[in-house]
Amino acid sequence: MFLNFKRFLVAVIFSLLPAHFTAAEAWDKVAARSLSHYIMGVLYEDLEDFDQAIQEYQKAIQSETQNTELRLKLASSYIKKNEIEAAIKELKLVIALDPTIVQPHVLLSLLYSVQKQEGPALVEYEAALKNASVLQPENTDLYKGLGAVYVRQNKLIQAKGVYKLLIGLNPKDPEAYFYSGSVNYELKDLPAAEKDLKAALRLKPDYHEALNFLGYAYLEEGKNIAAAGKLIKKALELDPDNPAYMDSLGWFYFKKGRFKEAQEELERASLLLEDPVIFDHLGDLYLKTGDTLKARLNWEHALALDPSQVMIKSKLEKLNGK
Repeated sequence: MFLNFKRFLVAVIFSLLPAHFTAAEAWDKVAARSLSHYIMGVLYEDLEDFDQAIQEYQKAIQSETQNTELRLKLASSYIKKNEIEAAIKELKLVIALDPTIVQPHVLLSLLYSVQKQEGPALVEYEAALKNASVLQPENTDLYKGLGAVYVRQNKLIQAKGVYKLLIGLNPKDPEAYFYSGSVNYELKDLPAAEKDLKAALRLKPDYHEALNFLGYAYLEEGKNIAAAGKLIKKALELDPDNPAYMDSLGWFYFKKGRFKEAQEELERASLLLEDPVIFDHLGDLYLKTGDTLKARLNWEHALALDPSQVMIKSKLEKLNGK
């Protein structure tokens, strides 16, 4: 079973948010006539009197309508007061004033995530990371985050391009090869995926995620089965409580016809992780060993976890004689 590498680097982009302004810095950002309102807004915000803070920031903005820093402070107070729609509106105004800055995209992405609007959240993450990478072109973490966003959006060609760039920036980064290999596997470019994963392991021999990924990929492709077992067992030695690796080992035993050992590993994995892949494997195992009732129950459970699984639906229909 492949580990889910589609992670957001929230900490990376969240660290790009501006620090708290001092009064001296504010003189450079806000005209003198609105400075007093700005200072009062900061004081009220520190006292958690967000109604008063909002009023003061709004007064400051009346004479500094194009000031993006003021509007970011106003949006921040709206967020703290839980007036999300007002915050979103203000952040969009900031972006309209200056599309190149990072902070409003970061905040919007987080707000959309809280609202479970994954599509818009991903769009804003992408914009934030693109803008940040222009400001910090050598920051490889930003490219990893951008690649992860593309994967999440299923923009695999774009993700492949980002990881290729990342490898060029730091050819000794094993993670870059791992992510590139993962994307190449999703793109069905199996030779490229194998090459990338082996490169990751040359740089970091104890990289258990890469060990498991390459081993499981071999199993799925029906080749190098003995090598797959060794890779997966090594991954489990390094991370013995990982249910994804237990599932991989169980699937290896299944491929070898060692059904008792397969059942032990797959059942152990199923107790630790609710994942449709594990229950699909259990369904295949029980069908192979003649227990059609348990096969049906496990496939039904897998389908309940992820109703989009066409292959599992087909297995159930075949089992039910449809």
